[in-house]
Amino acid sequence: MGVQAEGTARVDLLVATTRSDVGIEPGVVFGGERSATMSFADIAVSIPIAGGRASGEVQWPAKMPPDPTREFATISVKRIQQAEAMSYFHGRLAKTRHRNVLLFVHGYNTRFEEAVYRLAQIAHDTKAPALPILFTWPSRGSLMGYTYDRESSNYSRDALESVIQTLAKDPHVGEVTVLAHSMGNWVTLEALRQMAIRNGRISPKVKSVMLAAPDVDIDVFRRQIEMIGDKRPPFTLFVSQDDKALAVSRRVWGGAVRLGAIDPKQEPLRSQLERSNIRVVDLSDQTGVDSMNHGKFANSPLVARMIGGQLAAGQTLSDSQSGFGEKLGMVATGTAAAVGRAASIAISAPVSLVDGRTREALRDQIDDLGEQLNNTLSSASAVSASR
Repeated sequence: MGVQAEGTARVDLLVATTRSDVGIEPGVVFGGERSATMSFADIAVSIPIAGGRASGEVQWPAKMPPDPTREFATISVKRIQQAEAMSYFHGRLAKTRHRNVLLFVHGYNTRFEEAVYRLAQIAHDTKAPALPILFTWPSRGSLMGYTYDRESSNYSRDALESVIQTLAKDPHVGEVTVLAHSMGNWVTLEALRQMAIRNGRISPKVKSVMLAAPDVDIDVFRRQIEMIGDKRPPFTLFVSQDDKALAVSRRVWGGAVRLGAIDPKQEPLRSQLERSNIRVVDLSDQTGVDSMNHGKFANSPLVARMIGGQLAAGQTLSDSQSGFGEKLGMVATGTAAAVGRAASIAISAPVSLVDGRTREALRDQIDDLGEQLNNTLSSASAVSASR
């Protein structure tokens, strides 16, 4: 943290989180465990604007302290109470054209600082004329933490609904745009469903809901939309049939079709979406911005027009890293299927870098599962030999 360096841009954002700060390492603001109460923070991030920085990328710090001329850097972090958060919010909102708010909900395998930098990047690169607010739920930031993260998103839906309700009821707020990515779509849809049930509809202040590569069961989505009702803001889905991450998620969930990988031209789905007034942007023919094709919406001109610039979903996973997971994911039976599921979970992390932390966790999990496989095969051989 420190003074903003020359040749950098500054992004100020407010954070609401269900993450806990108990047992965290020095220098970490919030971890991946769950808190019984919601916490708030005011954070300023500097972004390098010189040196040919590509739009849509986060230049993650290679070491601490970061070099702000080449990397994203945190200028200030202030933990604040809810009343103070509202005071900060109103002060900045008054300076925002049309008093618009951009509420971002991240996906799975995302540490707190990664979520902060991702929203800072989105706000900067899109030049969105809105006040950025991050809702971050307790992801452990681990490739092997898929099931924990999913339950953490469930755990956080009441808190996210509370944030949306507060924004909608605030007379200072003009409009709210909600943007969710991957698993973040699940908690977002659940929060909006609860709001509609509680209030009879989603607040008219919520002008747009954008669901990018949603890792949501298509049948569950139908029921959610049914419960939300007809009085809802425009919903836009960004889908791609060659999304490898969602293909893996489909296997993890027993073959259930994922919303972000549908073919919107296929009947009766096409007619159902039209009747529900849900707009679908099919990005299947576009070149992906990451090796998993999970972030194609980043280059969509429509998305750019929607929030004022280009949205970006994530860093690129190298071919060698994704290939490693794909090969392991081919194992399909017995205890070997557990190894396959572990690898499948690994390659469904499109937004995070596969750094030393996650590689170590992956190795440990694969080693454990490999040992289980060997034990199972040995037992099977012994049984066969005794017959």
